[in-house]
Amino acid sequence: MPLKTRLIAVLIVRNGQVVQSMQFRHTNVIHWDPALAVDFFDRWAIDEIVVLDVSRDRDQHTKFLQNVEEISRKTFVPLTIGGWVQSTDDLKELLRLGADKAIINSEAVRRPGLLTECAAIFGRQCIVVSMDVKALKDGYEVYIDRGREPTGLDPCVWARTARDYGAGEIFLNCIDRDGFRQGYDLDLLKRVVAAVDIPVVAMGGVFTWQHLVDGVEVGGADAVAAANIFHYTEHSTRKAKEYMNQAGIEVRMPGVWNDSTPSATKVQD
Repeated sequence: MPLKTRLIAVLIVRNGQVVQSMQFRHTNVIHWDPALAVDFFDRWAIDEIVVLDVSRDRDQHTKFLQNVEEISRKTFVPLTIGGWVQSTDDLKELLRLGADKAIINSEAVRRPGLLTECAAIFGRQCIVVSMDVKALKDGYEVYIDRGREPTGLDPCVWARTARDYGAGEIFLNCIDRDGFRQGYDLDLLKRVVAAVDIPVVAMGGVFTWQHLVDGVEVGGADAVAAANIFHYTEHSTRKAKEYMNQAGIEVRMPGVWNDSTPSATKVQD
């Protein structure tokens, strides 16, 4: 029996507030309380929740950890946490607070051995490497430090390297598409999916439910993720899943749902 495609809701948290992201600029506050936002995801049958702390101050991250503990008490789906993971102790603390997996980004590029250390202690199923990618004239480049620092790394090469060092999953975010409502960068997605034999999660640019379908059917993603649409569209995850199911994608369907048949209505992400 084929594995079901996961639908993932993403919370981007800066200084304790859920914010909207546009090409990694985080301005508009969507929710004052991240734990409150999670209530909707559980009721609407999301498969997984990703919470990313984009605060630039380490002191703010300490406060963020209090949010993680509260969120983990509220949610009954797998919880993945990212931001400021720089050591095995950081990962251990996230797992202690209730996370199932942790996202590592900048520190993985600066010190790939950290992936091996974490995988040896906690298992590679806990290790997700986030790749933030920008398009170039002749290809793509991985960026770190919240999309501000170019690395010179090709995303396919880096994805294979991360896998070899211990990553169990790739969280692929296209900076150019982030918040621009054009759908996933399917060319980038196809390249990274073909480069590795571990799950790849697509993120960045969803504006219609069809974009989710395209991420799976065209891009080959193992899971599709989005942020803003799940805050702005009522009953969004149920409608998204119904649309994906009608397109022939195997998804875990929620319980009885009496709303009208979903359409490819435009939504914001």
